[in-house]
Amino acid sequence: MKSIVYSRWDGSQSEFSLDPESALDVLSDLMMEGLDAREALEWMRRFGFELAGLDMRVMGLEELIGELRDAAQSLYDRYRVDEATRDHRRALDQILDREQQSLRSSHGYESARMNDFLTRRTEETPTLSRAIERFRDYEFDDQRAGEEFAELLRELDRLRELEEFLERRADRFRGRERADYETAQQIRERIEAIEGLARALAEGRFESIDPEMLGELLGESAAQSFILVRDLESGLRRAGYLRDRGEASELTPRAIRRIGAQALADVYGALRKDFRGGHETDHRGAALPRPDETKPFAFGDPLDLDIVRTLLNSVKRNVAQGPAPGVSGGPGRLFDLSVEDFVVRECDFTTQATTVLLLDMSWSMSWAGRFPAAKRVALALDHLVRTRFPRDQFFVVGFSTRARELRIRDLPEATWDMGDPFTNLQEGLIVAERLIARHPSASPQVLVITDGQPTAYLDGRQLRVEWPMGFGGVSPRAVAATLQQVRRITRRGVTINTFMLDDSPQLVGFVERMTQINRGRALFSSPTQLGSYLMVDYLSGHRSRRN
Repeated sequence: MKSIVYSRWDGSQSEFSLDPESALDVLSDLMMEGLDAREALEWMRRFGFELAGLDMRVMGLEELIGELRDAAQSLYDRYRVDEATRDHRRALDQILDREQQSLRSSHGYESARMNDFLTRRTEETPTLSRAIERFRDYEFDDQRAGEEFAELLRELDRLRELEEFLERRADRFRGRERADYETAQQIRERIEAIEGLARALAEGRFESIDPEMLGELLGESAAQSFILVRDLESGLRRAGYLRDRGEASELTPRAIRRIGAQALADVYGALRKDFRGGHETDHRGAALPRPDETKPFAFGDPLDLDIVRTLLNSVKRNVAQGPAPGVSGGPGRLFDLSVEDFVVRECDFTTQATTVLLLDMSWSMSWAGRFPAAKRVALALDHLVRTRFPRDQFFVVGFSTRARELRIRDLPEATWDMGDPFTNLQEGLIVAERLIARHPSASPQVLVITDGQPTAYLDGRQLRVEWPMGFGGVSPRAVAATLQQVRRITRRGVTINTFMLDDSPQLVGFVERMTQINRGRALFSSPTQLGSYLMVDYLSGHRSRRN
């Protein structure tokens, strides 16, 4: 027999739940802007986010708290509560009038009972609850008055709670609709529930919050938003995207791979829209055959024969020419092969490369979305290398006043150097040269992403910084030291391709001089185009179709 068990809804029973992949995409977008994982999570919790596939925006804690405050304010603006206890005070007066009449009839005015009663009744009291409390131990002569007073006494605790509430809030109620006692009690309970939820949200005590109550107060979308915010971090952990690092949280390798794949998809999306066709490259490295495509052999081609097609060409040619003199044309006839019969398979040529991406991390890269775009491209290139060119070596070097290698696992949380305005491209090239020397290849290349000319350099082991000389000027010593390093790395056969995120004459002039020395390429790019340019450049060094 089929049975059904019902339980109180707390949000976890609903099919409506967090999509960790979509949440990670939002998290990675924030991290591209320079936040670490913990800061990005906190931002999403506080300010909300949008998830792909949902027709709603997830409200953050700030917005939920604001909605709760608005709900409370709407009650303050609607009601007036100055007469909320009037009916109960009138009821107490009627009870005491009846008891006083009974005492006068049975004991007279001068009796001890009457004096005790009148003392209790006439004593000044600040609140109705105190007036009722004074008669708690009094024995009523009038039976009906005693029964009605017992009803008031049973309501004493609720009355006291309402009085304490109104003592703190009465001046905030400015509406026109008069609230009677029960309505005022409902308003009190609702406002106290609202304030309790707001405190729990502000303090992060999510386990104490009932989604059903939140939904009743603010609507279903608020309850759903709370569930998504509540389950944000735990959902990412269950999906294997977050883990603990000491007291902080960090992205797992699985999360970094997915961020790289998403960045690569974004970059390739722009690439398909902006660029069509092949890209030239040197014919170096191993050739990968294309089984379905062949061509007649030409002098200089690798002798990668398609045996079947080559023999068929020989048979066709020999049949067309007839048997050679003195050669039998019957069974067992011999056919000669000629160079014109040869058919070779088309090949893709690939090459192994060592690539170093020099990423400008100076303060100016925080402008106009430059650094997030550059970091996204770095992640995309890393994912491209790992998935499509696993034999390649790929490194990222960040440079501002100083240069250092950035580990890929730390790249999602990397940000520009706040308050550091200097650009030490020279040391970036020095670090790149060391990496290339440790990982040699036939196609070493350096990709530079920068928005400014050099303003810092190493003089031996001494760091020197140099502001540009005058408005719109250059830093001559920094430029000279950097170009000297360009000459040194060029002699190693390293190609330098530069992607400029600013078109100032000083930067353009410096890059032109660097390009003349190295014979690399220089491109001016906006942050939105940067990914396409870099993908084209990297892929062009790996594959071309043999003609």
